[in-house]
Amino acid sequence: MRAPDALVYLLAILFLVLTSVHGTLAPDSHKPKSKHKESSLRGGPQDSDVFDLGLVNPEPLAKDIVANHRGYFKESGLRRFNGTTLGYVTPWNSHGYDVAKIFAKKFDIISPVWLQIVKQEDRYSVAGTHDIDAGWVSDVRRKGKQAHNQRTVKVFPRFIFDHFTDRDIKLLLSDARERTKVNDALIKCCKDNGFDGLVLEVWSQLAGRIDDKILFALVLQMAKELQKQQLRLILVIPPFRKDTGNLFGEKHMDKLYKHIFAFSLMTYDFSSVQRPGANAPLYFVRKAVETIAPEGCTDMAAKRAKILMGLNMYGNDYTPDGGGPITFSQYLDLVRHVKKHLTYDERDVENFFEIKNQDGRHIVFYPTLYSINERIKLAQELGTGISIWELGQGLNYFYDLF
Repeated sequence: MRAPDALVYLLAILFLVLTSVHGTLAPDSHKPKSKHKESSLRGGPQDSDVFDLGLVNPEPLAKDIVANHRGYFKESGLRRFNGTTLGYVTPWNSHGYDVAKIFAKKFDIISPVWLQIVKQEDRYSVAGTHDIDAGWVSDVRRKGKQAHNQRTVKVFPRFIFDHFTDRDIKLLLSDARERTKVNDALIKCCKDNGFDGLVLEVWSQLAGRIDDKILFALVLQMAKELQKQQLRLILVIPPFRKDTGNLFGEKHMDKLYKHIFAFSLMTYDFSSVQRPGANAPLYFVRKAVETIAPEGCTDMAAKRAKILMGLNMYGNDYTPDGGGPITFSQYLDLVRHVKKHLTYDERDVENFFEIKNQDGRHIVFYPTLYSINERIKLAQELGTGISIWELGQGLNYFYDLF
């Protein structure tokens, strides 16, 4: 049944009783692993991909998801999507480390979420270096090497500013010498560990609070100082939202695109437990890209090629108590209760299902082969790349699509 009206009705009921706060999956989002045994199910390398098996359809059967999700096409390096593809990996979803190695040839950039910029008195340093796994980085590069063109996957760890006070931020933004100190710490970390560049998450935290000119100064100085050391900068940027306004739009792109290697666009978390619904409606994703680089704008192709359209590999389980984000193990525990096929929402181009189990009522949104493939097709149409948050949260057979 294709039932957007039914969905609205169900979500309206839940909306009346939802109270808890939603956040992007982080270390404290863990739930127990699935207790179901899957040894009899189809897993590992397979002779046929998800297209040959007829699994990419708008109303997948729950039993097909359970039976096939662990498998993947044996030619794991075969690429279907030719745009730039970045995959995030986090220490708290360790399956992502394996995914990055198995499908290394499908990625241009792997971004491990390891590191933080911290301030100690008047010095800046990098925290989180205990998470750096040099052996894994070497394995990913080796497995990602393309023999015919010598291309190999690049490693750009993500950095955030951690435990900065308002005074620290004010000093950093107002003094170019302070910014150079930060950049020197970043460059040293990248050089010491053989990284190719870095992903910086700062725009969402500061945009709207400070003048654009100050943010431009921070980002451009960093990009230029990194570039002098043959290092590249990827900037994480927020999508257009009605509630927050246009924190990163066409004027920002015009100013930055010639200096920034790529832009990781966070086109997910559209809904929350306060406003349940689809994780990333297709119309929302399209508008986010077109707001930054509109059709017919100057250098449109060059700008869009630098936009890495975000794809979520996690979902949401909405319950009368609130619910929250889920990864593959919690999803599989829930989808096993679905007797037939998942419901398809034509407007959002996402799948969902409703169940009742011993814990109560659930409305669950989680990516499917069809929903992901439609977003990959959108990226191809618009001429963008893709960024995946994150590799440890999805199902193995998803990677046949990329």
